[in-house]
Order: sequence, then C-alpha cells, then structure tokens
Amino acid sequence: MEPKSSATLMDKSIDESKQGDVFVKEQMLGKEQGKRFYIESYGCQMNFSDSEIVASILGDMGYSPTPHMEQSDLILINTCSIREKAEDTVRKRLRVFDKVKAERPGTLVGVLGCMAERLKKKLLEQEQLVDMVVGPDAYRSLPQLVADASGGDKGVNVLLSREETYADINPIRLNSNGVTAFISIMRGCNNMCSFCIVPFTRGRERSREPFSIVAEATELFNKGFREVTLLGQNVDSFLWKNPETEETVNFAQLMEMVALIHPDLRVRFSTSHPKDITDEVLHTMAKYENICNYIHLPVQSGNSRVLKLMNRTYDREWYKERVESIYRIIPDCAISSDMIAGFCTETEEEHQDTLSIMEFAQYSMSYMFFYSERPGTLAAKKFEDDIPLEVKKRRLQEIIRLQNQISFKQNQKDIGKTFKVLIEGDSKKSDQDFKGRNSQNKMIIFPKNGGLKAGDYCEVKVTNASSATLKGEIIQ
Repeated sequence: MEPKSSATLMDKSIDESKQGDVFVKEQMLGKEQGKRFYIESYGCQMNFSDSEIVASILGDMGYSPTPHMEQSDLILINTCSIREKAEDTVRKRLRVFDKVKAERPGTLVGVLGCMAERLKKKLLEQEQLVDMVVGPDAYRSLPQLVADASGGDKGVNVLLSREETYADINPIRLNSNGVTAFISIMRGCNNMCSFCIVPFTRGRERSREPFSIVAEATELFNKGFREVTLLGQNVDSFLWKNPETEETVNFAQLMEMVALIHPDLRVRFSTSHPKDITDEVLHTMAKYENICNYIHLPVQSGNSRVLKLMNRTYDREWYKERVESIYRIIPDCAISSDMIAGFCTETEEEHQDTLSIMEFAQYSMSYMFFYSERPGTLAAKKFEDDIPLEVKKRRLQEIIRLQNQISFKQNQKDIGKTFKVLIEGDSKKSDQDFKGRNSQNKMIIFPKNGGLKAGDYCEVKVTNASSATLKGEIIQ
C-alpha cells in the first residue's frame, strides 16, 4: 500500500497526523465490567484495519474499548514508519501516555505495527516508554504479551510470518459509521520499492482465503453496511491457490465474488500497482455497477530514470498505457495518485516530467509529499539524499498547485451531472446536510430530504464544486 502524504486534496479520514481516531461505545462488546483498552491508529488504511483485528482479540480477553485514555488499563498505538514525521508523532504521543501511566499505576502501554518492528530495541531499552512491542504479524500473541507485561516483563513479538492473514478473526469495527468498512484481503508486500520500508516491516506477500473474504463482506452487508474496501499493499497481485486442487483465484475473480453478494453492496479497493493492474480487472469493474469507478494508481514520478531508481518496475510509457486503458474501458473512472518530490538525484527536467504526467492522467486527487529517507530502505543504502530541503519543498508546492488546478477543473465538469450517492452520515459542518460519495470517490454535500438516512442511496445533482468537494441537491 502506498504511503500517504501530508498534502492531499480530499477529506482525509485516514491520516497519520490524526490523533485519537478511535473507538466504539463501551457497550459494543457487551462488557460492563473488567478492564478497558484505548487505541490510536496512524498511517495507512491497513493500520486502521489491523486495529479492528486487535480490538477483536482484546475483546476475547475480556477488554472493553474506551475513548478515554485516562480510564484505560491498556493503551495501544498502532504505528506507521513510512515517514520520519509519522514516527515523531508517535514519540510525542508516547510521552503523553507516560504521564497517564504515572497517574494511573498499573496501566500498560504497547506499540503495534510497522514502527514496533523497526524500532523495537530503541523503544524498549533506550527510551523505556513502552511495556509491549507487537509487530503486525504477532497480534494473536497479545494475551501472552499482556500477561508478561502485567508481570513486570517486557512483552515483545515482532516476528514476521509467511502465512498469517487473520482470516478467522472477525474484526470489531472501530469508530464505525455503520455504512463503510475495510476488509483486509492480503498482507505484506513483494515490491521492493527503494524508498519504502513496508516490505521490511510487514514481510512477504500472502493472500487470504477468498471465501473467508466473501463471508466477511456478506456479514457486513447483513448488518447494514453498504460499502466495503478491499485492502492490500498491492491488491492487484492478490492470488490465492487452493492447496488441495491447485485452483487459483486472482484479484479480478475475487472482486467479482464480492460484487455478486448483492447489487446494493458497493466495492472499492486500495491500493493498485501500475505493473500489475490488468485489463481483466478493468473489464470486471466495467461489468458490475456496484464496483466503484475509482482507482488509486500511484505514479510516484513521471520520469523513467527516477522510476528505475525507485525500483517501481515500470516506466513512464507503461504507466501512460495503463491510464489510457483505464479511460478506454471505464470512461467515467476517476484516478488518483501518489507523488514524491525530490527523490535522489532528481533534476528539474525530471521534476517537470512528473508535472506533465499529472496533466496527462488528470488525477481527481493526489497524495503528495517530498522525499523522506527512511533508514533500512534500499534507497538509504544505495543513494545519497542529495536534493536540498528547500528544493524539495518548492517542487512539492508546484505539484500541489497543479493538482489543485486539475482537481478544480475536474470537479467543475461535474456541475449539472447527477450521481448515485451512498449517504455516509451528517456533514461535518451541519447536521442539516448529508455527506456521501459517488462511484468516483468524490465527496458530495447536500441538504437532507425525504426521510433518508445513512446507508441509503439517492440521486444527487451537483450544483457547485470546489477543488475538494462537490455540493448538490437530491433530485428523486
């Protein structure tokens, strides 16, 4: 899954800087007595999905979730290592948790996820801010680790697995709107992009048994959810092989299986890799109305030489051909992207190639950031981070400015059009308005009307647009 940036043109519900994004009501697990846990999640969608798996495991241990860290017996933070800023944020939060521990003796603090695996020794021995360090493949060991930490020992398990997919664990939906949910379909990553730490913190790629994915999606639909997002570091490379029959299920086939659950269940997915997204996937999307016409297709750079240094395994022309295929097979598809400004040795001319591919692809939105060297990555070992910070920031601002312009023009074209919108809930600014997304993943704000509620579909005509949001009115 591609890194997310601090610069984006959409309403980010998942962001590494968003603090305290947690929690369900304490009654959700039916626990009125016993211990409580508090959890914060940072980084990509996969981390938030993992926190829901952790919540389920803790629920089986008798723990109930609480939104109040000062009332918790166990404080957990699910971390991201994709950029230095993310790790700095976590360290600041750990110091806050340390004060809670001082005021509430016996409270345990644990670090989960990618940062746990990468900085286990430093967190436990040098900074001594945590009682447990748990890697992304070790959540099943939480009962023993909590017991160890409660007994005064450090609870540590950061071993990576070639098999773990948590397929049999029913996630507890944290902070759920009851309409949209994430389903993890695979774990790990085999793409050794030179700038990325994920393969080292999440291990090798493995796909989840597809029928467990369909069962999870079916259960969500039966509970009233109307949209699922299939998650993976690179969903296009999903490939499950039946160990008995040798039959396989690829991503296009899995997506069709989920789409066939019910026409009212919308299907999204994230993240795609340009080297793997196939015409079979695109034709499957075009075949089913409930598979959303939106693809996040990170480019990272528009220059072939830089892409080779990044080990992205495609060049500029390959990427352009994939974009052309998307628009040919799914004409009304929206494409979003990720861009890195100032990667090692990038010249001004190569930076201009990134701007030009943005113009070519006409992204609906992008996650944009400047290059941040991560210790342990191939780029840190092989290349010098030689672009001055002020140059990186200036190039990033040029990328952001252009994306703002493209997004505004794209959204202006939607004025007068009517879209099928899934209502997600009240608008942030007014309880007199609904918010919801169309198939292209664009947020639309519109006045309430006709007794509709979250989880309902309605037809909305767009009447106004900014670079980030559409506004409209119900026409049915």
